[in-house]
Amino acid sequence: MEMKKRISLELRNRAPEEVTELVLDNCLCVTGEIEGLNDTFKELEFLSMANVKLSSLARLPSLNKLRKLELGDNIISGGLEVLAEKCPNLTYLNLSGNKIKDLSTVEALQNLKNLKSLDLMKMKMKMKLVYLKDMRRRRRRKKKRKMKMKQIQNWEKEKRKWAFHT
Repeated sequence: MEMKKRISLELRNRAPEEVTELVLDNCLCVTGEIEGLNDTFKELEFLSMANVKLSSLARLPSLNKLRKLELGDNIISGGLEVLAEKCPNLTYLNLSGNKIKDLSTVEALQNLKNLKSLDLMKMKMKMKLVYLKDMRRRRRRKKKRKMKMKQIQNWEKEKRKWAFHT
């Protein structure tokens, strides 16, 4: 089912101004952009568009009251700066299973001042893995240096003891 049709079904004879929750999971997004959702959904607090083949958030309308946004299992790879502009009151954002590969793409979300929960599971972020591996190497090197320093200090103490006795 296409996104426009799904929105009309979810309205259930209500005006868009009255809707606070909208679940559009698993519907078909033909163009890869949001279709049928507009600025008339002023009271919307929860929006779920999981697994709809969404690739861009460029056509996201202004949703000032939106608090929770589910965008999991789509093909979004960038353009997240739109969220700070169009949905300034987001507290929860799910981006798990998308095509985001660089941490710099996610850095655009730091402008969301109220964001408390960000789900990035099942991401293929190479930079994140490289960073974690590098941190582990640094920790191991620090431990080795500390051990060597202790050994040197102990050796110096022993030398002093022997020098004092002779």
